[in-house]
Amino acid sequence: MKAIAYRNAGAIDRPDALVNVELDRPVPAGRDLLVEVRAISVNPVDYKIRANVDPDGAWKVLGWDAVGRVVETGESVAGFKVGDDVYYAGSLVRPGANSQFHLVDERIVGHKPASLSDAEAAALPLTAITAWEMLFDRFDLTRKVPGSANAILIIGGAGGVASIAIQLVRALTDLTVIATASRPETRDWVMDLGAHHVIDHSKPLADEIKALGIGSPGFVFSTNGTADNLDAIVELIAPQGHFGLIDDPEALNVSAFKQKSVSTHWEFMFTRSMFETADMDEQGKLLNNVAELIDTGRIRTTLGEVMTPINAETLKEAHRKSEAGRAKGKIVLEGF
Repeated sequence: MKAIAYRNAGAIDRPDALVNVELDRPVPAGRDLLVEVRAISVNPVDYKIRANVDPDGAWKVLGWDAVGRVVETGESVAGFKVGDDVYYAGSLVRPGANSQFHLVDERIVGHKPASLSDAEAAALPLTAITAWEMLFDRFDLTRKVPGSANAILIIGGAGGVASIAIQLVRALTDLTVIATASRPETRDWVMDLGAHHVIDHSKPLADEIKALGIGSPGFVFSTNGTADNLDAIVELIAPQGHFGLIDDPEALNVSAFKQKSVSTHWEFMFTRSMFETADMDEQGKLLNNVAELIDTGRIRTTLGEVMTPINAETLKEAHRKSEAGRAKGKIVLEGF
């Protein structure tokens, strides 16, 4: 089967950063689905692994968002059948989905939203899982923070995770959504997604929040720039609030949150699949919930750009764009 892979970690501009290869078609067992992949998307985890994780000369296939059709199943599969259209984000401890055929555990797979194209659906799984788990599993937004503004601040509002988080908060809660953006096009993007207020993350965030006149938000979700913004977050968040992050600061000293009794939450959407947790199937369930929200028109895809075909040259360009950190929405590749 066709696949895109690498053997040596490093910068994207090296000739061998990503190459076209032929690999054996995998065989499903147990709860595995064998999916014929039709669309994939690029996430920061792709370029971070490509740049830093050396597979010791073996071919390493990246890719943790996929849409496709089930073509074979393992003997223990119960929730899917051959011919089902699916979408999912895969597992870090298994080969990625940048290949014609891909094995994935059925517990982390959802039925593809019927109203979306393959490319539109491929933009969603990893970011939707990350956003959902932070908002409802880590924060538990249904529990109000006493005395706070009934609001959430989402930092990095135009990114992939934030773009779906804004919509989920609007669709499923009564919180006021404050998102950050600094360029006219990203401000328009987050307003169109449903943010009530947009503030400029190139300016002091605490002052920006104060100028809104609504009080201190009970929840702050930092999707990027956490190290640079931490002091401001300490200042602006409500006492007994909840702070969550998904980026990778070199160090994070949360001791300043102590006086406010602020809870700190990490979200890593691969935890359930990596450790095969007892509630691993919650990811499949939430993807089906997201599909229902999509198909009933309550939220929409965060697709930003479609590139074709799925090959090394196109994928390298997608990595370059994603690594530059100025993408609006998600970059999707479609069709081998």
